Order: sequence, then structure tokens, then C-alpha cells
Amino acid sequence: MNKSIAETHALVHELNEMASAWPSDVKVIISPPMLYLTQVAVNTEDNLHVAAQNCHAEKYGAYTGEVSAVQLKSSEINFCILGHSERRQYFGETDASVNAKVKSCLAEGVTPIVCIGELLEEREAGKEFTIVEAQLRGGLEGLSIEEIEKCIVAYEPVWAIGTGKTASSDQAQEIHAFIRTKLAEISSQEVADKISILYGGSCKPANAKEIFSKPDVDGGLIGGASLNASDFNALINSY
Repeated sequence: MNKSIAETHALVHELNEMASAWPSDVKVIISPPMLYLTQVAVNTEDNLHVAAQNCHAEKYGAYTGEVSAVQLKSSEINFCILGHSERRQYFGETDASVNAKVKSCLAEGVTPIVCIGELLEEREAGKEFTIVEAQLRGGLEGLSIEEIEKCIVAYEPVWAIGTGKTASSDQAQEIHAFIRTKLAEISSQEVADKISILYGGSCKPANAKEIFSKPDVDGGLIGGASLNASDFNALINSY
């Protein structure tokens, strides 16, 4: 929930000017507030994609203030972030509700970016692998192998976001490798190797290159650094 419409257009304009120099094998997706989605989508270069930050699981209905995957797809929004740690923390989202939204997005051809990750107290209690596996399995429950292959997974170490604590690149790799192992168990190794697993733990230009160099880190889910075009551009080019 950042930036006015004028500020958003200014940021997108800066990114559009930088887009031609981005590595050809890097997919860049921006996720503005819902109110601005369609305006942003029609003003982006071909290699700058747009995602919603959330959606409702139902196609239509009396759900005031909500937006469905059907409506996203009809507005040419092809990606949607689901189960973000802030949605879980502030709005009571559960693995089951995230799973329903994942299924709804897949049914409409919208690529879900499924967020998972443990809290500080869970990490300190040594429960990180248990929590991450439960959220992954819960979010993807009931999906076919073909559907799982269409998903993107984002790992958020919530304990390293705004807490003053920092996750090392080795810690990121450890969890990402674990996630890929679990993806192979619920689908296949071939599918698990194809799925992008993004890192979302306070990734900045200063630490991005080291984190992105890890074999199981396929990109980043960027928060604060994406609000500044030069910082975001540096992250893109460091991959």
C-alpha cells in the first residue's frame, strides 16, 4: 500500500526506460496496488509484467471490496501474489484459504506466486522446516503435477524482515533446497527443477548478488527496494 497514482506512473516510467538493458533471461514482475493495476498494465514494456497482490477465491459474488481471478485475467493481469506473510499476519489467511485462491488463479490462467515462510519465534524454536513444508503442502494441496508446474514459490523468512536480523545466503540456500526437495516429493524432480523459488527476505543491492548466486535461489520477491527504481534496477541486473 505505497505510492500515489502519480508516483506509481513515475516509477513505471523509470523502469520502462531501464527495461531494454535488463538481462534477457530475467523475468521482471511488478505488483502495484490493486487500484492501479490496469493503468500500469497498459503502460509497461513487453518485458515488464504485472501482478496483483491478492485475489478472492470465488469467481463472482457479494464480496464487497474483493477482486477475483476472473476479473484479473479479463484485465490482462497474468500473475497474482498469494499468501504473503502480511496477508497471513494481518488478515488471517490460512493454508486452506491460500490453496483455494491458488486453484482459482490456475483455473483462469493466472500464475500464482505462492508465499511461504516462518516467523521469528518459529525459527528460534527450530520449527522452520516443519512450518515451511506445511505451508507448501497446504498451499498446493489437491493440485495436479501439471498445475504445480505452473506455480511460482516465494520463500519469506519473516524473522529477517524488519527485525534487525539478517538471513545469510547459506540460510537462504538451505531452505530453498529443502523447498525444492519437497516440491519433488509432491510432483516430480523434473517439475521441481523447473519451478522458480524466489527469496523474499530483505533483499537489497548490497546482498543480492551473493544470494542470487545460490543454486536454488531463482530470483527475489522484493519489498522496499522495489519502491526505488535505481535500487530495483540494481537487483534485476545483479541476477
